[in-house]
Amino acid sequence: MNQEKELYSHDGLELLDEEKTLLLLNDDVNTFDYVIEVLMKVCKHTLEQAETCALITHYKGKCAVKSGTYEELEPYYISLLNHHLYAKIQ
Repeated sequence: MNQEKELYSHDGLELLDEEKTLLLLNDDVNTFDYVIEVLMKVCKHTLEQAETCALITHYKGKCAVKSGTYEELEPYYISLLNHHLYAKIQ
């Protein structure tokens, strides 16, 4: 029998096994080159993927950079934060 793991968050009950998205959020601090470099290093994006995500984030305010379960995305999320980028898992 498959039991789902549960995580309690400020939004209420959230399922860890549910598909989530890691969003990169726009900021007025980091340069395009730095954001591109971090996305390539942390998320293993190609140069083209990282450039596209940086531009989308700049113009739209956010961009999905990775998807998976909460448990899969959490290390990427923490790493982006440690590189002083704004991100959230949604």
